[in-house]
Amino acid sequence: GSSCICQPGYRMVSNNGGSSVVCEKCPENINGVTEDGWNCIACPRGLTSEGKCKCLNNEILVERSTDGILLNEALCIHCNGSEPSFSASDVSGTRCVRCEQTFINVSKSCDCSSPDFLTGGLCFGARESLPPKGVATVRFGQLGITLASEWFLKNLQSSASACWLYSNLTACQALGNMCVMNMNSLSSSSTDACGLFQYIYVNTARLGIAHSITYWRHNLPWLYYGDQPDISQMCMPTLWQFHCFFVFFHRQDVKLQFLAASFDAAGNFLKWQNLEGGILQLCPDTQMKLNAAYIFGTTYQQSCKISVSKILSDFANPIFYDLFLEYNDDNGQQYLWAIPVLNLNLQYSEMFVNQGSNMNNWLLTRRFFLVDTLSGRENDLGKLPRVIRIASKIAISIRLVSHTQRGAIYPPLMTIAYTDVLVQNPETQSVTVSFSVTYEMNQSEAQIQTDITLGVFGGLAVLWSLLKTAGWKRRTGSSIIDLQTVFKFLLFYAGDLANVFFVITVGTGIYWLVFFKAQQFVSVFLPLPSQEEGFVTYIACAFSLKALQFLQLLVSQLTIDIFFIDWERPKGRVLKAVEGEGVIKSAAAPVSIWRTYFIANEWNEIQTARKINPLFQVLAVLFFLEVVGFSNLALMDSSSSLARSSESYIAPWSRILRFGVSAALWLAIAFLQIIFFSVFYERFVEDKISQFVDLCCMSNISVFLLSHSCFGYYIHGRSVHGHADTNMEEMNMNLKREAENLCSQRGLLPNTDGQTFQISISRRMRLHYDRIHETLTKKRGPTRLLDSSANTFEQSTRAYNTMNKFLGSFIDHVHKEMDYIVKDKLLLERILNMEFMEPIEKSIFYNDEAQSFSDVLYYGNETTLLIFDILFFSIVDLASQSFVLAAILTYLQQEIFRFIRNTLGQKNLASKTLVDERFLI
Repeated sequence: GSSCICQPGYRMVSNNGGSSVVCEKCPENINGVTEDGWNCIACPRGLTSEGKCKCLNNEILVERSTDGILLNEALCIHCNGSEPSFSASDVSGTRCVRCEQTFINVSKSCDCSSPDFLTGGLCFGARESLPPKGVATVRFGQLGITLASEWFLKNLQSSASACWLYSNLTACQALGNMCVMNMNSLSSSSTDACGLFQYIYVNTARLGIAHSITYWRHNLPWLYYGDQPDISQMCMPTLWQFHCFFVFFHRQDVKLQFLAASFDAAGNFLKWQNLEGGILQLCPDTQMKLNAAYIFGTTYQQSCKISVSKILSDFANPIFYDLFLEYNDDNGQQYLWAIPVLNLNLQYSEMFVNQGSNMNNWLLTRRFFLVDTLSGRENDLGKLPRVIRIASKIAISIRLVSHTQRGAIYPPLMTIAYTDVLVQNPETQSVTVSFSVTYEMNQSEAQIQTDITLGVFGGLAVLWSLLKTAGWKRRTGSSIIDLQTVFKFLLFYAGDLANVFFVITVGTGIYWLVFFKAQQFVSVFLPLPSQEEGFVTYIACAFSLKALQFLQLLVSQLTIDIFFIDWERPKGRVLKAVEGEGVIKSAAAPVSIWRTYFIANEWNEIQTARKINPLFQVLAVLFFLEVVGFSNLALMDSSSSLARSSESYIAPWSRILRFGVSAALWLAIAFLQIIFFSVFYERFVEDKISQFVDLCCMSNISVFLLSHSCFGYYIHGRSVHGHADTNMEEMNMNLKREAENLCSQRGLLPNTDGQTFQISISRRMRLHYDRIHETLTKKRGPTRLLDSSANTFEQSTRAYNTMNKFLGSFIDHVHKEMDYIVKDKLLLERILNMEFMEPIEKSIFYNDEAQSFSDVLYYGNETTLLIFDILFFSIVDLASQSFVLAAILTYLQQEIFRFIRNTLGQKNLASKTLVDERFLI
């Protein structure tokens, strides 16, 4: 399409290339044009459609004498086909050459006449024993089409006959190629290309075998594996010893040396080719990325769409490959190992299957092609084919020998899937092709170990949940096993089982991360994506169960009973007018409520305080993953480098490694945060929990908490100075006296400092508390200060004062029928977090130096919150394959649940303590 030619009957006068062509019409009596197009010449036998001279069969066209002088009239010279010349015209019809040897063998001339017959350019005698007549059709199973192939019609019978009679290497290779183009059809009755190949193979046992391969006949290509032992379990004849040097995130990778012997469709050997450079990869890419496919241990995936027009132009003639792997033995001697091919389109009949052959090996073949644009041509080989066949999926899988420590592998396996394309409009049609190299090992043992671990830990989780349920029953003051008890056990078990799944998945992720990335000699391969499904299921179970535990924790914290005991007593008396009586009486001076409001606000602030900074946690994890490059450790390659070049191939992600890397970073950064806050920040800057206890003491207010019906916490905030509602001078004087030990200690018991307690109250105490609490919570108080009922306000105030007086007298041992004792918990009680003694007659106050009242706050449940955040982050990442999106959504869910906890916790605080919600800021 980039140059011009002269029309028939015209000769060229000048031609400077492109459109610079000058033509001249030939005279009427010399109307032919020479083959080179520059001269006119007379033609004795007539003209071709192009205006050139034509000759009969077995004649050659002569236009010039031996010295190059143009003849006035072209000559058609007959080639002498008799002995001793044995000459015939060549394909171009310009020279007499020695005719094909089969003509001479059969007829002692270059003529092949009846009863002898000519096929595929070869002559065969009628008396010769020939293979059965072949069926020159090709079956395209995906389209349901069977075509009479022009290539098969011309070459099938001749190739089979030449291979059978003369063991001609090229003919046998061509026959094998036609069998491969017919998808290695396996049928005991058909005489297609594969049927003829099998016929010749069975009847040429006398030729012997090649290279000790039982199914590789001399002079025949090796197409099938036949009844050999299962080659998928045959180990390489020598151990592969891939030594991987790694020095701090650097690793020297070893490349697999794949070699391919290539043949054209006619059976001619072309050359040996190394697969590096993208021989088998149809998708275009950089040389570095194409070569990365053969780096040992690097999972490679490539996929793209290719137009049919490009396929037709790039693969006009099919190339056939026999694939080998080059390796060295212990002495350094080089060998080649044949790579089996699993053709997913292989066609076989039920009759063949019923013969009882080893189908696992019969399905394995040797030779393959990438594109077949030849067998789908029905007539003229120069026109577009009606159907083309494309290797749309090529996968090389390499399997590691179990329990190997030196990199022993089974023979690699190539799997090929072909797509049949009906050519209609090549410019608009396209085909999706893919190429991959995967590494796998037997994961059954690891799965068994995981199942055993899950079973053992799951059983321990049942026992631990039973202990928790027993402790919960003791704390609720109930001994009846009812539906609520079963439901509570299931909630405990959900949380403990979530921890089991979390430990197993984190351990699994870190195991693969460490042992795969840091191995010096190959001993493990990562699980394939299909083998990761069980792992992902474990993570999903862990997240679901942990979410259930988190919601249960949230509900329990939002329904606690809390009351602030004000120990402040009136200072003197005041005159007060009695409403409705018109008289003035003396009354005790009121006690300021602002200290209670102040403590309520401080409690409200620490409800969602945590041992770590959640925002810093998310940003730090994201920084190390995306900026530092720890995310590159999750790639399915053997490199431990944190930095990757933009020009290098990026392997696909491993979901196990993504979870392992992210979970390890979450835990490491959280651990460092906890160390920093507990050792440095809380000691030298701010400890909100301890400061709250100190603030209670300075405010002369105690905190009475009930997280269960008969269990809770007590913060003793009674001031050692008697009063806290005082001026600045007296407050400073009190602090100075306390610093100089000029006053008593803050503890509940004399001469002790213990201010925080776990309390286990008696049933009688709880009933008395509930009777007062019913009155307290019947009306939550005015919604507006000016728009309220006086009776309701007085009732609430009276209930508040009653509760304050009751709890104060309870702490002061006033009620002998509801008294309490103070003691230390046993070591086993602290370990199991339960109480062995039941408070039947007296309540029990357990000394609690650990300030475990934080268990009703976020602060005391950091482990649950952290695991929930990790699992939420991981679930989002596994679903989206994006650490950035996972970090954003994790932070959003933290803020949403923190808002819910603050808002509803504030309402519960106002409801239980009678502190108006408008004063909680």
